Amino acid sequence: MRLAWAKKVMVIDDQPGVRFLIQEALREAGYPITQAREGKEALEKIASKAPDLVILDMEMPGMSGVEFLRELRKRSFTVPVVVMTAYSELEIAKQASKYMVSCFLQKPFDLEELYSAVSRAMSSMGDSQTSGVGE
Repeated sequence: MRLAWAKKVMVIDDQPGVRFLIQEALREAGYPITQAREGKEALEKIASKAPDLVILDMEMPGMSGVEFLRELRKRSFTVPVVVMTAYSELEIAKQASKYMVSCFLQKPFDLEELYSAVSRAMSSMGDSQTSGVGE
């Protein structure tokens, strides 16, 4: 399905397979995708790429997801963030919630859960054109 509008999504995860899965699923839904392996790389890219949504893994080497969120908000970027977290990382996810996280996506997830999280996050921006993601 190709969308008439194209919201840009940045996927930040140290696992190439997770980045690839999300990239392929969202590109098929019409979203241009930028990837980053970790938080510092993402912060370098975010100003020039100007994503409309960030999908962020909480556990990464170097800069954690919470540290990334703290730095993102410190730089006054208000982009919505979908946080991916494993069950064992729920305490970390609670810490992340104070940095304006749009929604959480628990790993492992299926594509319908991904599409739903993206739709909820886009809706949190006041975007009424999010229906049909993944259809």
